[in-house]
Amino acid sequence: MRIIEDVKIRLSALWAAAMLNGLMGGMLELFEPGLIEQVIAGEIAGIQITSEMLLFMAILMVIPPIMVFLSVTLKEKANRWANIILGIVFFGFGLFELTEKITQPYFLVSGILGIVFVVLIVWYAWKWK
Repeated sequence: MRIIEDVKIRLSALWAAAMLNGLMGGMLELFEPGLIEQVIAGEIAGIQITSEMLLFMAILMVIPPIMVFLSVTLKEKANRWANIILGIVFFGFGLFELTEKITQPYFLVSGILGIVFVVLIVWYAWKWK
């Protein structure tokens, strides 16, 4: 029982760390010259900001805090697979974002750290018996 609780706590903590790291990266991005003006104009890097895009981003942003909770409450089998699947999904998004913003040193740190967090999530969930 203790091993199960340890894995659940580790997974929950990793989701919390990934979430806070993502928020930090987003906050730092707001300091980039010209970004606020683009947001006010309704377009970022030539991409129109739409309600559908904002909905998609909102869904992505609520997954980590939900996983913080679910990682300590779900039964083992569902917990394991939820962490593996969502960890892989977030790994893909992390790689995509990293390739898009690789020239910005602050994002390189934040992006790599975010990828490390989700790789650890998948690793712990995969190892979990």
